[in-house]
Amino acid sequence: MKLVTFVTDGREAVGRLDDDETTVRDLTPVVGASSLLAVIEDWERLAPRLAASTDLPVVDDPRLRAPFPAPRRDLFAVGKNYREHVAEFGRSGYDTPQRSEDLPDKPIVFTKATTSVTGPFDDIEAHAGLTAELDYEAELAVIIGRGGRGIASADAMDHVWGYTIVDDVTARDVQRDHKQWLLGKSLDTHAPMGPWAVSKDEIDDLGALEVSSTVNGEPRQKAPVADLIFDVPELIRVISAGMTLLPGDVIATGTPAGVGIGFDPPRFLRPGDVVECAITGLGAIRNTVR
Repeated sequence: MKLVTFVTDGREAVGRLDDDETTVRDLTPVVGASSLLAVIEDWERLAPRLAASTDLPVVDDPRLRAPFPAPRRDLFAVGKNYREHVAEFGRSGYDTPQRSEDLPDKPIVFTKATTSVTGPFDDIEAHAGLTAELDYEAELAVIIGRGGRGIASADAMDHVWGYTIVDDVTARDVQRDHKQWLLGKSLDTHAPMGPWAVSKDEIDDLGALEVSSTVNGEPRQKAPVADLIFDVPELIRVISAGMTLLPGDVIATGTPAGVGIGFDPPRFLRPGDVVECAITGLGAIRNTVR
């Protein structure tokens, strides 16, 4: 099932996307809830009712927001989780002065502030004066359905509700100068998300999904999820080892090679640039730098 958060006539609600991937139907008569988080928290009860609902009203001219416009807490994100991206990051000098291309032996986990989240077609703020080295990172994001702590890899997928797309927009100079990732990853509007939240039953082979991005129509990134160094079950195991995951938590799993710092010289985003991030079966987000 493909679910969206939309706004129409000043009202925000949850909708279901038809198979044409265009028509949005208002779920309010069924779920009585205005947030996707509330739907996911009550998914076991609501899912059969949603599947059986065939006469839901069509929403006229909906504006799609991020599936979670205001997440309950910071997004989890993973750095250096595709082999070729590890190499390009190491060569760039933005990681360590040693320009190491060594693969990490454990997942590198950081967070992005809730206020970095923006809609799938909203603008990305350039933050001129704060950063001059703005980069893009197309990523598969995992949505947690059933929370828990100390989750074993073998059980991890039982805790996944579904998936969406996140562009892990990064101020590379801020990231480098502060020698940590929170500030450079968390500027307002630097986590475009969406366009839909797709329940896991829609995806037959997660590893076969292809993550890609373009800038102004030029292909930049392209790789299958199977290329992850640390797969989704391992990420859930590591993050939940001593920290309770909650329904609605979002884990951005890492980005493939082809980001701006991977070029020589780097190709950073500029105002007016249009970034599109797409994943097989999950749609595409398209954002303009302003």
